[in-house]
Amino acid sequence: MNSIILNEKNILLNMAPEGKYEAIERAGRLLADNGYVEPEYIRGMKKREDDITTYIGNGIAIPHGTSEYIKHIRNSGLVVLQYPGGVDFGAGNVAYIVIGIAGRNDEHLEILSAIALVCQDEQNVLKLRNAVTKEEIISILTEGEM
Repeated sequence: MNSIILNEKNILLNMAPEGKYEAIERAGRLLADNGYVEPEYIRGMKKREDDITTYIGNGIAIPHGTSEYIKHIRNSGLVVLQYPGGVDFGAGNVAYIVIGIAGRNDEHLEILSAIALVCQDEQNVLKLRNAVTKEEIISILTEGEM
């Protein structure tokens, strides 16, 4: 994952607990503010959550837009929001790390699989939850690719 896709301005630490749609909106706004997507993409992220939860287990949620909103992606990127108090994604699922992604073409799947590989290891998830710097988050998410 290169610094164009993930960098320090794409990470928010120690966020106060909020609802899942607020967290998805925040992730989408960060993607938009940093030039990865047009604001319309946020609607696609919420629609995806309506269709099927983006909670993937291990305290991680990966909101992303539905396929009809791909046209609103300018560049591939991801944002990471750390919620020490968690975000309730329903059915007893609490996300402590919310990773918003926007991927052009096949990069969407590449980004998802890279994140899934890192996050299937509970130690990595614990490190993400306890990270105190943005550099730590970047290091954890990118170390599997070196």
